[in-house]
Amino acid sequence: MAVIGAGWAGLAAAVELVDAGHAVTLIDMASQPGGRARSTPSSTLAAQDNGQHILVGAYRDTLAMMRRVGVDPDTVLLRTPLSLRDPQGRGLALGRGPATWAFAMGVLRWQDCPWPDRFTLLRMALSWRLGGFRCQPDRSVQAFAHGCPASVYQALLEPLCVAALNTPASEASAQVMLTVLRDALFGGAGSADLLLPRVPLDALFPQPALAWLTQRGVSWHPRHPVRCLRHDPGAGWQIDGLPPVDQVVLACSATEAARLAQPWAPHWSALTQAIHYQPIVTAWIDAPATRWAAPMLRLADGPAQFAFDLGALGGPAGCYTLVASGAAELAAQGAAAAGQALLDHWQRVFGGGARLRSVRNEKRATFACTPGLRRPSMQIAPGLWAAGDYVDGPYPATLEGAIRAGRLAAQAVA
Repeated sequence: MAVIGAGWAGLAAAVELVDAGHAVTLIDMASQPGGRARSTPSSTLAAQDNGQHILVGAYRDTLAMMRRVGVDPDTVLLRTPLSLRDPQGRGLALGRGPATWAFAMGVLRWQDCPWPDRFTLLRMALSWRLGGFRCQPDRSVQAFAHGCPASVYQALLEPLCVAALNTPASEASAQVMLTVLRDALFGGAGSADLLLPRVPLDALFPQPALAWLTQRGVSWHPRHPVRCLRHDPGAGWQIDGLPPVDQVVLACSATEAARLAQPWAPHWSALTQAIHYQPIVTAWIDAPATRWAAPMLRLADGPAQFAFDLGALGGPAGCYTLVASGAAELAAQGAAAAGQALLDHWQRVFGGGARLRSVRNEKRATFACTPGLRRPSMQIAPGLWAAGDYVDGPYPATLEGAIRAGRLAAQAVA
């Protein structure tokens, strides 16, 4: 077996295949594993992640995969109940306990939300559940939320949408959003909890997974961009000059997968190439005098939707990140202008005394999770499979979606 791509999906696929007893060759064009969720060398931080990634308690496949490769989630992740409060303490915050009870009590205790709006939200949540968390596939989150009180929409649905789907609510799929709400807010005790990394992303899963794989005999080929994929009915799949294999999992980017698959599945390749993408812009800001009561805050009236205190998460004290998701207009300005815009947002909210440390503009961070989006299937051709968060499934482009896609592709191969 060969897995092309050592991001979270590829690593999950390789782990699953090794556990099923297969010999695996793992190939990646980069020098390190992790794909779009990795740590990179930085002149300003000892290890800088390529953006601020978070997990939630509903990421069951991800947490299980971490444990399989020897990572203790309780050690490397800070678990806190979901809080969407702003710097003034306004917004929804959930407590612990059974999911439905925690959500209902959180809504009833939402002090800055008018009572009529709280009851409307509870009625909406009940209607989601009675409707099986289903809606017309062509509806956007904004259209689906028609009639939702402005206080609820602006402080809950809109920030949750852009955080989970990385797509503006006016363009985002309501059906995918309902699936996220079902599994997170109503998926069991702790499913809505925030799981914030206390270690660099490399230590969270990619490096432990690679170590686990190589200890079990996986052949690791970094810095190997695959130039050609050939198939001989008698010999199997030939990847450049490597020994032939009987099956291949394309866990590389959607663009690379489409290129490699084109001779064998032109329709699949065309469908994959038609996917559009959304950016995420992250700014690292030094503000030594700033102190927060929580490690994550919701922001409004600016390009960033969330801010994180890295000092509270095992990083340097006084260092913070601002994250602007679904920020196509901001990303189009370029990294320098985007970084200045995020620093300006910080200063409007928290005041002066801050310095921009660095900025990262991920122009193709995730696929645009739009209504009725046609996503390519997991099987490309006989013996050729796809694993990635973009593959057909119920979830948006998340770490959980990537892990799940890799695991399912490996199970199909096996």
